[in-house]
Amino acid sequence: MTELTKVNCPGCGKIVVWNETSPYRPFCCKRCQLIDLGEWAAEEKRIPSSGDLSESDDWSEEDLR
Repeated sequence: MTELTKVNCPGCGKIVVWNETSPYRPFCCKRCQLIDLGEWAAEEKRIPSSGDLSESDDWSEEDLR
């Protein structure tokens, strides 16, 4: 028998079984998923950056080719 993977919902902390029958994983429900999306859209959440991006204007996509 396989062991079920369980995670905590990032929104409310409720335990969620991680498998194909959990359509909103890692969230427990559509509500928690939409609240999280709204927080990202309102820029209340962000991915931290440790790099200095001040020189990012010095290159273009053509430099990557």
